[in-house]
Amino acid sequence: MPEGDHIYRTAKNMHRVLAGHAVTKFATAYAHLDRVNVDTPIAGRVIEKIVSAGKHHLIHFSGDLILRTHMRMNGSWHLYRHGEKWWRGEHAMRVRIDTADWVAVAFNVPVAEFVTPTELKKGDPVAQLGPDLLGETFDREEAMRRIVASGHRAIAQTLLDQRIVAGIGNVYKSEVLFMSGVHPEVPSSAVPREALERMMDIARGVLKDNVVDGSLPRIQTYRNLRQLNRASEHDESLWVYGRRGKPCRKCGTPIEMKKAGLEARSTYWCPRCQRL
Repeated sequence: MPEGDHIYRTAKNMHRVLAGHAVTKFATAYAHLDRVNVDTPIAGRVIEKIVSAGKHHLIHFSGDLILRTHMRMNGSWHLYRHGEKWWRGEHAMRVRIDTADWVAVAFNVPVAEFVTPTELKKGDPVAQLGPDLLGETFDREEAMRRIVASGHRAIAQTLLDQRIVAGIGNVYKSEVLFMSGVHPEVPSSAVPREALERMMDIARGVLKDNVVDGSLPRIQTYRNLRQLNRASEHDESLWVYGRRGKPCRKCGTPIEMKKAGLEARSTYWCPRCQRL
């Protein structure tokens, strides 16, 4: 599943080239989107802005209409020049939006709906999100209150709940817990306040570090002395995620992994460094 920083970066890149431009063509594989398009055509509307909210991708069109998409595990948005070959086949297209210069294509996006600004604020899943770690402002106190209110649920599972705090995915979950020194199975309400404050500050910091211009396309939380490149192993940019059995970068203890939750998501940690 794409992390919050990936959705943020995607929205930022699309906004840069599409905002302010009129839609010349709209196509979709989803009947419920097509019905809206037939009743109130998308072609001719201006793309006002493209933003992210947690892991939701929001395209705002003129006329008070918003396309909300969620990538889940395999969805993605791509940008192409007209005539440029797509990275994926036509069969994977779920939404296509053309302007005079660009074609935006959503591949295998499982969640897509048109909503009004009012619906977005009141009844839409976006309205249920917790404080957004990549938002212009972040209510750390509210995020911590929601974490503590999760009671006996393991902190690793709580951090994945976008209703508690928005933006953390499976990779960041393991990385942030390691960097905070907190064991993933500690009950959420048992994490000391100082550790929660540190955890939220670290989470916001690493997510923001990964969306600045020039940042790597992959998640990077660990920075060693050698330059990362495309040929580098993925785990060379991370502290613990994907490193089961390998030595901890701090103490040398073998990294452990366990799957938990309804989706059996993997969590990685160091049993020596994460004792809290």
